[in-house]
Amino acid sequence: MEPRPRSFYLLTAFFVLFVVFLYGPTITIGILSFQGPQGGLTFPMRGVSTYWFHNLFQQQAVGDIWGAFRRSFALGLMVMVATVVISVMAGLAFRKRFFGSGALFYLTIASLVIPSILISLGVGLIFNQIGARVHWSTSGLGAQLTWTLPFGLLIMFAVFNRFDKRFEEAARDQGATPWQTIRHVVLPIIAPSILGVALFGFSLSYDEFARTLLTAGSYNTLPLEIFGMTTNVTRPVIYALGTLTTVFSFLIIAGFLGTAWLLRKRREMAARRAG
Repeated sequence: MEPRPRSFYLLTAFFVLFVVFLYGPTITIGILSFQGPQGGLTFPMRGVSTYWFHNLFQQQAVGDIWGAFRRSFALGLMVMVATVVISVMAGLAFRKRFFGSGALFYLTIASLVIPSILISLGVGLIFNQIGARVHWSTSGLGAQLTWTLPFGLLIMFAVFNRFDKRFEEAARDQGATPWQTIRHVVLPIIAPSILGVALFGFSLSYDEFARTLLTAGSYNTLPLEIFGMTTNVTRPVIYALGTLTTVFSFLIIAGFLGTAWLLRKRREMAARRAG
């Protein structure tokens, strides 16, 4: 067996350091969230308990944690639905070139390179100028869509570029209407990609801070609430909150992956029955 080159060990060490850098802060917060009742925000730990997790469900002296969570969850769902609907419709529309399609595409993608805080400021100013209320469910929704829609569009463009149009032609040959073709042929085939767009929409919205900072109005979303807590909370309860939100995010991802797996199994079973 040939000895491994020195570069292999260097790359392995670099990868290990990268993983530690990536997940080290999250793991550290997870560990510190299990401090005892007299614990602080740093090591060494003063006992081990779940005291601060229980403390989260009691009335807090500062902030509105669960109200902020409900707002972030509701906003994430709204952004997810809007991102899926607009991305799928845009993907279908861009299958054929039309006047201004190139400019529209680049204008949409450009929002990814514009500083997020400037978009938040711009959306907030527009709402103020037209006399509309700056609120997390309106201006916040609009600001976050500038972040999620480009990802959804890129996914849908990639999907439809590889889509075999013969499936649609076969459906039309069988007498299917355009809507029946989309509903019973196109959407089932691209369903896993739609789930991916939905996951992008929800997860990017749920933890978005900069684009919500100046568009949430007087009610904080969860990222804004956590940021506010960092300035006046000196107890590990903030770590417990961070741990729970991280676990919640992983559960959301697991739910989407499980749904994608079930859809794939369902398609395989349908293919076996048809064969």
